[in-house]
Amino acid sequence: QVQLVESGGGSVQTGGSLRLSCAASGRTFRRYGMGWFRRAPGKEREFAAAITWSGDNIYYADSVKGRFTISRDNAKNTVNLQMSSLKPEDTGVYYCAAAPNLDRRNYYWDSVYDYWGQGTQVTVSS
Repeated sequence: QVQLVESGGGSVQTGGSLRLSCAASGRTFRRYGMGWFRRAPGKEREFAAAITWSGDNIYYADSVKGRFTISRDNAKNTVNLQMSSLKPEDTGVYYCAAAPNLDRRNYYWDSVYDYWGQGTQVTVSS
């Protein structure tokens, strides 16, 4: 069982930065691949970034590549999403999620992720 709590959301202007954090409970955190998804107003949830349990493999959606950086600290049970050069289209609720079997074929499928946080709101104004 893994419980996830996101923090760090807020409101910024275009071009600004935010750092999201996801704190996980449970001793098995290091066994899970972790992902960040987001849901824009009126749209379906979409993949943003993912990292395997070891941190050796990282994946990004094309829309965030070069602007977002995902990282994890297994000793602290945390996964972070550093977001830079933010755009209004980045606005939405951001969720972290944990997947027991994350790899290059499935990282963007939300059905792969067993545990989800409640989400944190990110608003980017123009």
